[in-house]
Amino acid sequence: MKINVIGGQLERSEIDAYLKYVSEKYTGRQIRQLDIVIDGEFIDLKVHFSDMDFQRAFRSADYLVNSMEKLNDAKQSEFSQKQRHKTEE
Repeated sequence: MKINVIGGQLERSEIDAYLKYVSEKYTGRQIRQLDIVIDGEFIDLKVHFSDMDFQRAFRSADYLVNSMEKLNDAKQSEFSQKQRHKTEE
C-alpha cells in the first residue's frame, strides 16, 4: 500500500494510527493508497481502494451490494420472495 503525507510531516506512530483507523473502518476492502493531507490543525484522509470483482449485484433501497449478507433480515426476506429472471451468460 502506498501512503502519501501531503502538506507537512507526521511521525511514524501517527501514520500508523491513521492506517489502523481506515483499515478498521473499511474492513473487507483492500486499500491501495492512503493520502494524509495536513491542512493546519486539520487532517483529511483520502482512501483509494483496489478494484473488486463481483459476480452478482443486488439492488436494495437504491444501493448496490455484492453480497446478501450485507443486507438486514427484512431485505434478505424480501429478496427471497422475489421472482427470479434468468440472465444470459
